Amino acid sequence: MNNQNFDEIIRRSLEIRKKYRELEIIHHGSEWTVEEDALAYLTDAGLVGRNIMSQQQRWPKAGSEAELKHKLGENIWWLIVLAERSGIDIREAVDKFLDKTEKSF
Repeated sequence: MNNQNFDEIIRRSLEIRKKYRELEIIHHGSEWTVEEDALAYLTDAGLVGRNIMSQQQRWPKAGSEAELKHKLGENIWWLIVLAERSGIDIREAVDKFLDKTEKSF
């Protein structure tokens, strides 16, 4: 994936988050805090684990393959949202992680 594609994924992710914020205000009177976003991400990360277990026949659950694909995408979306809300450039964070990790080998 080139940077232009990643930039588009980031743009779309942040636009979707804006729409969720509008719904939060309508339904709850305020938007979620960063902490609430982090908790939602952790819930979805846990569901990735559960769906992996199901895919590997270690947990009985029907339809886990489709949900796993959805939750993997949703987790990437949450990470983009959390980076933006924390003032972190996700592009730079990923690049630095990859550079550091590659050099460790």
